[in-house]
Amino acid sequence: MKTKIKSAMLSVLAAVTAFSLTACSGGAKTGAQDAGKSDSGTKKEVTLDFLWFTDGIEGDVMKGIVADYQKQNPNVKINLIDVAYKDLATKLKTMISGGKPPALARMTDTGLFANQALDLTPYVGSADSFTSQFIDSIKPYYVVDNKIIAAPMDVTANGIIYNKTLFDKAGVKVPTSKDNVWTWDEFTAALKQVMDKGGAKYGLVWDFTPHRWSTMLYQFGGSMISADGKKAAINSPEGVQALEYFVKLHKDGIIPQSVWLGSENPNNLFRSGTVAVHWAGNWMLSNYKDINNFEWGVTYMPKQKIRSSVPGGKYVMAFKGSGVEKEAAEFIKYLSSKEVNAKYDKDSLFISPRKDNAKLDYAFGKEMFEVFADELANTTPLAANDWSRQDVVPKFSTDLKNNIVEAISGKTTAKDALDKTAKLIDKAIGEQGK
Repeated sequence: MKTKIKSAMLSVLAAVTAFSLTACSGGAKTGAQDAGKSDSGTKKEVTLDFLWFTDGIEGDVMKGIVADYQKQNPNVKINLIDVAYKDLATKLKTMISGGKPPALARMTDTGLFANQALDLTPYVGSADSFTSQFIDSIKPYYVVDNKIIAAPMDVTANGIIYNKTLFDKAGVKVPTSKDNVWTWDEFTAALKQVMDKGGAKYGLVWDFTPHRWSTMLYQFGGSMISADGKKAAINSPEGVQALEYFVKLHKDGIIPQSVWLGSENPNNLFRSGTVAVHWAGNWMLSNYKDINNFEWGVTYMPKQKIRSSVPGGKYVMAFKGSGVEKEAAEFIKYLSSKEVNAKYDKDSLFISPRKDNAKLDYAFGKEMFEVFADELANTTPLAANDWSRQDVVPKFSTDLKNNIVEAISGKTTAKDALDKTAKLIDKAIGEQGK
């Protein structure tokens, strides 16, 4: 009897031991599974280095957006690295060649780094659905070889700012709608009237850059490079006509020669209150906020064959090989969303590239920004096709400016000036194929 009891007790003990071992083993297994769930359920902590340059107040605006994003994504730290704009390209090239590209960078010359950029297409949905959100004229800046290499953040537009006081004194009404813009001849006649009756010393001051001059080129139906990007087009009949008109404006005294043939600052001339119109861009709105010796405003640019401005702007780019490509792309998607983009551009006094943000509630200059936005909406894609070619444009832009100066000074004809430029453009394009 004792033997049976002892045997039963041993069996129970063995069963308990076996259960305990199984439980422990099972507990360890369950614990490991829970730990695995925890690991997979918690996103890894990452830091996104973001090369950033600031022109005005947009740096502080971006810091606020970054803080909001980090609250929503506590695993992500965005490290804004301030770089002077003039040093940005060099800094980027050094980091990329050293095998340590940043996660992100604020860019203007997107074409320079198209080969190193992360293709955002897999992250932002279809290319068509993404690009359809933005104004058409800037597409060549951020879509290269059917790849989305960056996302637009803000855009700039060339346009005109006019002295309301002088126009009113001369009894000249400016266009108030895109449906009644002046032709170039009508615009010139209006400027002459403001000079004759309004007391303006000059009708028009024009920034001394080939970028600003090219606005007239597109309005006359020309372009710097052919639509297929394979050859120069600047010396077309339309291009020659545009430069001849520009030269005549100088000869007739409507544009002072002291800017393009001297060193006078067109901003200072306009601020003096003696100039009817400044041909510049939307960035001057915040610059001229402090003018109080006369009233000023914005109106529509004239047209010849077509209406056109020249788009510029800033983009955000992610880079291959950063190790945080997915997180960088997710932040870009957040930045380019309607609500976040609206906040960034409204608070920074920028124009939004998004079609659905064309009318933002700016604290200053709301109606003026809308005019610039409309100029962009009516801009030929040839302008972006030209200026996005940063592999080519820097090789001839200074010569283009110098050749325009020679035409204004009478040292050469408009045709010869642009023929010389065309040869340089063809040479620069040809070098890209080698």
